[in-house]
Amino acid sequence: MDAYKENCHDFSRSCGVSKFLQIRKCNLFQSRTNENWRSFGTVITSAYLRDGSTKYFDFAVIGSGVAGLRYALEVAKHGSVAIITKAEPHESNTNYAQGGVSAVLCPSDSVESHMQDTIVAGAYLCDEETVKVVCTEGPDRIRELIAMGASFDHGDDGNLHLAREGGHSHHRIVHAADMTGREIERALLEAVVNDPNISVFKHHFAIDLLTSQDGSDTVCHGIDALNTETQEVVRFISKVTLLASGGAGHIYPSTTNPLVATGDGMAMAHRAQAVISNMEFVQFHPTALADEGLPIKPKKTRENSFLITEAVRGDGGILYNLSMERFMPLYDERAELAPRDVVARSIDDQLKKRNEKYVLLDISHKPREKILSHFPNIANECLQHGLDITQQPIPVVPAAHYMCGGVRAGLQGETDVHGLYAAGEVACTGLHGANRLASNSLLEALVFARRAVQPSINHMKSSSLDLSASSLWTCPLVPKSLGSDVMHKILRITKEVRKELQSIMWKYVGIVRSTSRLQEAKQKIGKLEAKWETYLFEHGWQQTMVALEACEMRNLFCCAKLVVSSALARHESRGLHYMTDFPHLEESKRLPTVIFPSSHTTGTWSSRQLHQQPIVNSMV
Repeated sequence: MDAYKENCHDFSRSCGVSKFLQIRKCNLFQSRTNENWRSFGTVITSAYLRDGSTKYFDFAVIGSGVAGLRYALEVAKHGSVAIITKAEPHESNTNYAQGGVSAVLCPSDSVESHMQDTIVAGAYLCDEETVKVVCTEGPDRIRELIAMGASFDHGDDGNLHLAREGGHSHHRIVHAADMTGREIERALLEAVVNDPNISVFKHHFAIDLLTSQDGSDTVCHGIDALNTETQEVVRFISKVTLLASGGAGHIYPSTTNPLVATGDGMAMAHRAQAVISNMEFVQFHPTALADEGLPIKPKKTRENSFLITEAVRGDGGILYNLSMERFMPLYDERAELAPRDVVARSIDDQLKKRNEKYVLLDISHKPREKILSHFPNIANECLQHGLDITQQPIPVVPAAHYMCGGVRAGLQGETDVHGLYAAGEVACTGLHGANRLASNSLLEALVFARRAVQPSINHMKSSSLDLSASSLWTCPLVPKSLGSDVMHKILRITKEVRKELQSIMWKYVGIVRSTSRLQEAKQKIGKLEAKWETYLFEHGWQQTMVALEACEMRNLFCCAKLVVSSALARHESRGLHYMTDFPHLEESKRLPTVIFPSSHTTGTWSSRQLHQQPIVNSMV
């Protein structure tokens, strides 16, 4: 894949991405301040987009999970904020997070212990400075959530009930039964709705970042979005943009992620010349509900797998194969409490050796009342399909769950693109290394959303915008001219191609990999993408045309190629990346994988922005 360059930067263990990502002032916004700018309002003009409008905000936030919402609530104290979200605001990975948030809140626990657990789980690829920051600041972020109205479970002593999950040496998981993400999302959304400085644009699909070149520097000025209800393109011009768009679970056929997780933010950032890191580390949650093993099968295939939280194993759940043989002690002395990569590989090995479709997770030996109080959502879901988890084991199978890699971000969420910040799953901060420790994801999102606030405010205050700037980028086109018959054919073929890509990724780029199979995946994906693009353009599709399904496919191709390229570049087995031809961990290769920007003029449709980047001098 010529458009992708794999390289390893020389990071020391304690000196990672944060060391060379320094905020540099952007010259673009330092021309005269425009008197038409309204710091606390929304200016709308339709002069530059034929089928939509241009909206001006101080801050644009892409995504409505915990990172995007938490950031928006803080920066809204200093300016106008647009939250651009692909579906309904609650439809995010946050909302599906069951287990909880890890933080040192118990006197017997320590920041050092949380750091050590994180680094061990991350196979020593974590950036220690980032780990220290997150583990130290985490408790305050939890207290802020509680002050905002988030309600977490408490024990009989009146203190927060702290659970324990795989890889953790202490009880440190703050939770709301098995629906923690939903409770955090509820509290944050309630606050957002009541904030007059925040406008939420639901059913707006982010197409591409609006960027320009200032010499060798890339500058972000906002984003183009497609209103998927009206089929209009809306241009958001902003002084600061936060990417908080989540992960890319749908590059695989089975994932715990909601349908919106198609890698949009990672792909947009890559096309906008941001540096991408550690994409080979895809976390497969070891225990998603295996519908095939349920007494009553679901009537239709799920859009996303139902997650069986890590906390079930943390509470004493035991894994068995279908012969009711406990197998985890054969693979790791920590047994069911081993980190996720170990448990997922162990299950995968059992399934392949025994030619079975799922394994069993049994919690029924625990008191019924405890099971129902800790896991009401899981118990209810299983009961709907004829399974009582207080008496029967749960059928489970691994599913794509979390991207440890993403857009490279520093200690304040800053990226290589000026005016663009990243937080949450879309970002690679160095916290997770080669494998994310359970319940560290919501924690990371909270910490980095908060840390990105002050530099964003500083950038916003030193910036101004020219209201005529919108006309400098080509307008994306909604393909109405193609007609309904052609669009129906394009959507049908795109749906088939999506399934084929997912199948290739699962078969060749799954839990266990090899160089030959990765190379085969690279070849197959390249041919599939070329075939799809040829079909589109032969049927009248144009470079600047946009439709939800086609743009999602474009992003899925981009992310799949980033994963394969990164995997091919790592000649060792570390954390989530296991190679049969490089089965051992190599100390000399304890370095992040870095994918530098590709050329604007080369590559496929998925690798190029829809518009040509203007030169910064033409805008000042």
